[in-house]
Amino acid sequence: MGAEFRVANTCGSPIPLAVDAPAALRQTAAMSTLAEIEAAADALPPEQQQELFLFLAVRLRGDGAPLPPPREFSREQIAAWVADDEEGMRRFKEGE
Repeated sequence: MGAEFRVANTCGSPIPLAVDAPAALRQTAAMSTLAEIEAAADALPPEQQQELFLFLAVRLRGDGAPLPPPREFSREQIAAWVADDEEGMRRFKEGE
């Protein structure tokens, strides 16, 4: 037994989202803090976590707000991050 949510995607078509959470998680009135909601979301199986994420993404985009532009990084910046990460791994393996 679960609740079914229908939200509109960017084309206006409804997207059915079936959430079949355990009884304790279905008591939404008892979840009043973000920490409680986060704990309930963590308890969901991965498939339902993805459905919840899509539901929230659609709700947040409901006002038609544009997406932020993609971030762009230079090859040099990425190379510097990789080098820093590899140096950190080297130090970790050496026990520093």
